[in-house]
Amino acid sequence: MTITTATPTNLTGRRATVVLWALQVAMAAAFLMAAYTKFIGYPAAVEAFDRIGLGSWFIYFIGAVELAGAIGLLVPALCGLAALGLTGLLIGAVVTQLLVFEPATVITPAAYLIPIAVVAWGRRGRTVQLIRLMTRGR
Repeated sequence: MTITTATPTNLTGRRATVVLWALQVAMAAAFLMAAYTKFIGYPAAVEAFDRIGLGSWFIYFIGAVELAGAIGLLVPALCGLAALGLTGLLIGAVVTQLLVFEPATVITPAAYLIPIAVVAWGRRGRTVQLIRLMTRGR
């Protein structure tokens, strides 16, 4: 699988690339830490997922999604798709915070949602290119 990317020809393009990669690295670190808390059974994470009421499997599922997304953010061919998936995950987290917890707790997932949505938007060309590659021949 080969994905080509256009080399930025102006300063704005270079700045955008640098900003997107900085956001991707920062968000990858944040999601790695979030996944870690779920995999080790950090008490606050376990308590929150118990309150959601979907069973203990759900904490590991979300941790796995966060881990896969974090890794995907660091892979040029996958970064757009990973950001799009994490955007969906965070929308779900915002809704869950509003419905299950106190509305003030929505601040954390909303704060993560903004930069990851910027990455998803900024990398939309890569996502389209990847989807085209995956669906070629159908």
